[in-house]
Amino acid sequence: MQESDHSHKNIILMVLIIGTMMSAVDSTIVLLALPKINGALFTDFTSSIWVILIYLMVVAIFTTQLGSVGDSLGRGRIFSAGIALFTIASVICGLSPNISVLISMRGVQAFGASMMQANSGAIVADTFDPKIRGKAFGYTTLGWNIGGTLGIVLGGVITYYLSWNYIFLINAPIGLVAFIFSIKYIKDSKTVKHVFDFPGIAALAISLFSLSYSGVDVASAAGLFTVLTYLAIGLISFVAFLIIETKSKNPIIDLGAFKSKYLSLSLMATFLQATGYLSVVFLLILYLQGVRGLSPLYAALILVPGYVIASFLSPKMGKVTDRFGSRTMATLGIFLMIVAVIIYTQLNSTSSYYQVITGSSIAGVGGSMFWPSNNKAVMAAAQSNAFGSISGLQRTLANIGTLLSFVITISVASLTVPRYVSYQIFLGDGALNSSQFLAFMGGLRYAFIASAIILLAAGFCSFMRSGNEIHITGTHPEKKS
Repeated sequence: MQESDHSHKNIILMVLIIGTMMSAVDSTIVLLALPKINGALFTDFTSSIWVILIYLMVVAIFTTQLGSVGDSLGRGRIFSAGIALFTIASVICGLSPNISVLISMRGVQAFGASMMQANSGAIVADTFDPKIRGKAFGYTTLGWNIGGTLGIVLGGVITYYLSWNYIFLINAPIGLVAFIFSIKYIKDSKTVKHVFDFPGIAALAISLFSLSYSGVDVASAAGLFTVLTYLAIGLISFVAFLIIETKSKNPIIDLGAFKSKYLSLSLMATFLQATGYLSVVFLLILYLQGVRGLSPLYAALILVPGYVIASFLSPKMGKVTDRFGSRTMATLGIFLMIVAVIIYTQLNSTSSYYQVITGSSIAGVGGSMFWPSNNKAVMAAAQSNAFGSISGLQRTLANIGTLLSFVITISVASLTVPRYVSYQIFLGDGALNSSQFLAFMGGLRYAFIASAIILLAAGFCSFMRSGNEIHITGTHPEKKS
């Protein structure tokens, strides 16, 4: 009976890994396919960039809400529905006749990804004993890292050898298998009734859209006034969003969760790490393509070792976290990421590619330490009847950080060289003259430094968590006596 139960849990974990992997793949796979999409759908970068941004915005807006819905209607049910919706939308994305349909379906696809992301952490907490939960989170982190790797690499390989359509169509068979196993093995855990926070959704949507638009258009012919106007709308809307959240019965960001010092520091570490780290990946792609002139495929392959290391070590580091506690592991992981970024600040036009590989490998080790340990810390501080909402809140903060990282990266590129040049670099089909090279490299260094500072803040949050928790009750962290 115990062996059967163990096998059952392993199948659930595998389904969660697949779901996490699919949503991670589609957060990066479009990046290297944008030139082909532009040509096939007769559009330009200012339109096709929203194929990426709409995905990040939707998962940022809806993840917490769908975690709460999972708490109410059943986490397994919502997760399975998310797989189905994601898979169907992926097929329509691959068959899109124009850019408008593609952007719209990417939004639907992201909604399905939100349903999966919001409930995966809660399902882990429901399924696994607290003493081995860190190992389970390590495996779900494995799915995320594999997805990030596949997204970058497959985006180049598939569009080069096949067509951009297949970066979406590949989800169909994978999603179908995951859906069947999810329906069969993941049981529902219904707890509390929730309702959607529609005013909060609207305010956050306006804020993120405006901030994204101002960032992408930072150096456009529209002028500084337009950029500042959208920036102001975004900031004012965010303030309004925070006010709405204080009065909402089911907020997107439950400000009450931040009353717990341990939980608030863990959540802030999630947000700051996402904001600081993802921008580094985009900046490296800009460097490898724009400065070194590599194709998107070869640029991606140089970054693969770091992802492979993170994928291999995450389950092992999750197991180590179960023994030594989240605080030490997460803080050390952030420290290694900062070391990697410092290595990147020394890049120039003649740097060895091994310098990038070394930095990526160090960052991979750091990520394998931070992600499972921080995930465990978040869920350890959550009440069992709020696993879904807290898991969703964590992913929401990470997704907002991801979106901000993307916007910051494009803004930096546009401020250091003319906008048309930065877009060419971003798409991997541009070259820099000597003056543009100096300006662009200066901008990259400042951006790397900014990322290091943000990561330092994430490390501070991890370190300031009180106590070195070893044993977890499932509802709160305990200090080692």
